[in-house]
Amino acid sequence: MSSRQHFIDTFNRENATTRKVLAAMSPAKSEFKPYANAKTAREVAHIFSLGQGGIAAAMSNQWQWPPVFPPAPATWAEVIANFDATSAAAKAALAGASDARLDEKVMFFTGPKQFGEIPVSDLIWFMLHDSIHHRGQLSVYMRAADEKVPSIYGPSAAEPWM
Repeated sequence: MSSRQHFIDTFNRENATTRKVLAAMSPAKSEFKPYANAKTAREVAHIFSLGQGGIAAAMSNQWQWPPVFPPAPATWAEVIANFDATSAAAKAALAGASDARLDEKVMFFTGPKQFGEIPVSDLIWFMLHDSIHHRGQLSVYMRAADEKVPSIYGPSAAEPWM
């Protein structure tokens, strides 16, 4: 299996899990935030689309540095629609790219306030791991907002396995 195919398989699995978490969140709770200066659940969920857009851009040779981040959508329905659109864009870019694209270089963070060239493979794995991190953050928001958290990597109170 190529490195690109390994990433595609992992992305597809993690993307489906993230979509399941998003679907479990009630739109009525999308403005929840656990403390005063925290992002809302809607704003945290928007981060998934930013990362997927980054993967699509990196794999289709459209990556720009520094990035331009659009603001979070105004509604939960728009967050979901944006997630689905960026999921499709990332999947199409991954399918259409060559394995060699992973070795090409793009500008990105290399340390605090430092930038340099890194392989596209490092960038897309970073984006996927960042998404997984923020999915964990969103699941904590959901629990605090008294939402049911679905199974992510194993059973949850809402989805016991036994």
